[in-house]
Amino acid sequence: MIISKEAVCRQEHSYKCERQNAGVGGCAFDGAQIVLIPITDAAHIVHGPIACAGNSWNTRGSLSSGPMLYRRCFTTDVSETDIVYGAEKKLYDSILYVVSKYSPPAVFVYSTCVTALIGDDIDRICKDAGKKSGIPIIPINSPGFAGSKNFGNRLAGEALLDYVIGTEELKDTTPYDINLIGEYNIAGELWEIIPLLKKLGIRVLSTITGDSRYKDIAVSHRAKLNVMVCSRALINIASKMQERYGIPIIEESFFGIRNIRDALTNIASHFKDPELIKKTEELICKEENALEDRLSPIRKKLEGKRAVLYTGGVKSWSVISALKDLGIEVVACGTRKSTLADVEKIKKLMGSEGLILKETGTQKLLDVVKELKADILVAGGRNLYPALKSGLPYLDINQEREHAYTGYKGMYELASQLELTLYSPIWKQIRNKKINKYRDSSESLVLYSKRSPDRKSVV
Repeated sequence: MIISKEAVCRQEHSYKCERQNAGVGGCAFDGAQIVLIPITDAAHIVHGPIACAGNSWNTRGSLSSGPMLYRRCFTTDVSETDIVYGAEKKLYDSILYVVSKYSPPAVFVYSTCVTALIGDDIDRICKDAGKKSGIPIIPINSPGFAGSKNFGNRLAGEALLDYVIGTEELKDTTPYDINLIGEYNIAGELWEIIPLLKKLGIRVLSTITGDSRYKDIAVSHRAKLNVMVCSRALINIASKMQERYGIPIIEESFFGIRNIRDALTNIASHFKDPELIKKTEELICKEENALEDRLSPIRKKLEGKRAVLYTGGVKSWSVISALKDLGIEVVACGTRKSTLADVEKIKKLMGSEGLILKETGTQKLLDVVKELKADILVAGGRNLYPALKSGLPYLDINQEREHAYTGYKGMYELASQLELTLYSPIWKQIRNKKINKYRDSSESLVLYSKRSPDRKSVV
């Protein structure tokens, strides 16, 4: 799907109107780290209390195929004394220490609520430290109180535009250089996408920002096409690169057979090369036939099952499409962080009988599952234990997951995990245990009441 400049403006406008000042689901600081920490060879310093680093570090499954510096947690550990006298010198010394010990190509420095409130000037400190060290030191002004997680995503995107993108030049180009924007390589999902493109001769110049390298993002302005990977959290990057460098934008998803087919076809069609289009059609035919041979026995077990989807993210519509490809009906879907355009896609995919869940607690979500007679809950980690206690089959679809669900291999993995979950014997054992537990509890209350007729029993 090609995104015009006018459409980008409408999407940004509708997004801001719908979610402005929303703080539910994570803060701006968290959102900025989600975008930038997958730059795996850079150092990331949190300027604030140690709890700010501890609450967000190592909570996402963004994997690296090389550098592991991003897995180290650096923080200035601001204390009560620093709050009184300021922590600018502490930050300056911390930056120089990290640079001297680890020699990163760049350092990202994140402000937090505390350091923003006491007025530490991280822009000046980063500038001074950059002159001293000789490498880019990039300030990220995204304190938690600034807004929601999605707003933090955008603040991080602005920092990349201001300090990184376009700062270096590419030595060699190809006619088919593209950027993938909005994919964070959760559970290694990029490693299912990039090989498909490579078979077609399409080079991924940079990934913003899953499994990325600082210098790859610095030369990303030389790409011929920006592909938004089923996420508008970084639409500001794509739209401004379109304005500054004339790079067109399309939005695609690699979840589900139909979405993969459309994504590969649309990317190839953009370059208007008959040979590339023919090669793409042949690859799609070959991959789909091979997948169908493996998928057919599993699909028979999944067809007719009903699912409630509550991802809390912006990938809901693409996951619905993937589940439909497996014969699973999505009877309800959460849209807490979805844009208006995403909601329209969700409604179209689910049909008129599908239920939209804008805001809901855990108990209400479980009630919806029961009322709609769903067979499985596909959701994030926070709903794991309530689902297990209720004896409800559950599949984790959010950033903590350990399985990649993109591409053709990912589609088979998704089907396999759904089959294992739905047909696991554990659910029958849990339900029987719950029934016995309630029966034992009721019998105990009756016996207690008989032994103590003068006391009231509470059921």
